[in-house]
Amino acid sequence: MADITFYTNPMSRGRIVRWMLEELGQPYDTVVVTYGPEMQGPDYRSINPMAKVPAVRHGDAVVTEAAAICAYLSEAFPDAGLAPAPGTPARAAFLRWMFFGAGPVEAAATNSAFGWTPSGPQEEGRVGYGSLKRVCDTLEAQLQHGPFLLGAEFSAVDVYLGSQIMWGIQFETLEKRPAFLEYSKRMGGRDAAVRAREIDDALMAEQAAQEQGSA
Repeated sequence: MADITFYTNPMSRGRIVRWMLEELGQPYDTVVVTYGPEMQGPDYRSINPMAKVPAVRHGDAVVTEAAAICAYLSEAFPDAGLAPAPGTPARAAFLRWMFFGAGPVEAAATNSAFGWTPSGPQEEGRVGYGSLKRVCDTLEAQLQHGPFLLGAEFSAVDVYLGSQIMWGIQFETLEKRPAFLEYSKRMGGRDAAVRAREIDDALMAEQAAQEQGSA
């Protein structure tokens, strides 16, 4: 058995972690958790009490939340070169943009998708992201520093926050700005991203076939 066990569903944020695992190049076992009773059941809730995927078990460590998983794996496997060295300016940027994705980007895109946006300066001041436009402006400005979010070097930030940008373009929760489109094309074309997408798409097809067979 591999040292890493990956709990996921191909129709979830687990696709982010799949890409991260493929970038690592380390062996891992996949456990597909179906929505409904299995994900809500006691066995999986012992892994993640939130009854959500993804989750990763690495030895005795269990990590949930896609951003935390990407950050953890980048540290656990430093030879992959997916995180700058601790205590450096590059590491400061790594943490800043990882948490920017988990906070302002996630919240702004989700709220917008559900039809709610802050109304006026007072509400913008109370939410952590200000406004969706401010989030998009900030992301666009950061992408001017290089082909990747941290500049010249690809990192786990590109996996996590990059996935959010690509999904935002696909599901129209982020503006289709030229910088976002160009960046998404570069990230989506990476070998590991292609492999991850193919694996999860095949799992989705398998699930659909099983559902049809049991209907």
